[in-house]
Amino acid sequence: MPLTEETRAAAREIMARYPRPRSALLPILHLVQSEEGYVSSEGITLCAEELGLTMAEVGAVATFYTMYRRKPAGTYHVGVCTNTLCAVLGGDAILESLKDHLGIGHNETTADGSVSLEHIECNAACDYAPVVMVNWEFYDNQDPASLRSLLDACQAG
Repeated sequence: MPLTEETRAAAREIMARYPRPRSALLPILHLVQSEEGYVSSEGITLCAEELGLTMAEVGAVATFYTMYRRKPAGTYHVGVCTNTLCAVLGGDAILESLKDHLGIGHNETTADGSVSLEHIECNAACDYAPVVMVNWEFYDNQDPASLRSLLDACQAG
């Protein structure tokens, strides 16, 4: 979805909240991603132009933080926590099971565009490990079979 003048106007409104324009980079990257589903080259250009930064500066930030995607995600974006507690309680097994089941790896999307898979360092819900997020909604106390069933249901509609 192309960025619009309304996106630029929203970016300027965000910038107005900060004493220095460059301080608005992270929220404007979020804005761009919410509009496009990822941070495209066009989104990086918009940020650079509006904030008076180089494209390299914006690109460095967009690639540093894992919350920004640089390519389109699937309809169902799946993040599997593999931090220590989740890994010990089954996160690693869930991730490997989903890779095999979906035929994709970390930061990849199924051929039909329905599911993208991401290894996440921490979902910040350790009390409920292992935790998986699907479109930023938490699914706790999971196992490989429960996640395969969930994603099969998502793909089926």
